[in-house]
Amino acid sequence: MPNLVAWRSDGCSRIRERFQRAVDDGDLPPRTDPALLACYLCTFSYGIAVQAASGVGRDELQETADAVLRNWPLL
Repeated sequence: MPNLVAWRSDGCSRIRERFQRAVDDGDLPPRTDPALLACYLCTFSYGIAVQAASGVGRDELQETADAVLRNWPLL
């Protein structure tokens, strides 16, 4: 279990670093909070993975992903 926790933490850290580069490069607004945005994205991806593992169908998962993208925040 500790390896899975470390893997998730590392993945979220890498996403945060990438969002920080996007802010630094001007690809995301300066007011963007890279850590919060990374947490948001990781939380969504973990949740959708649990739904998929529980048998939720592709079409429903796609609808959920589309809804998240329509409401994509730049925190």
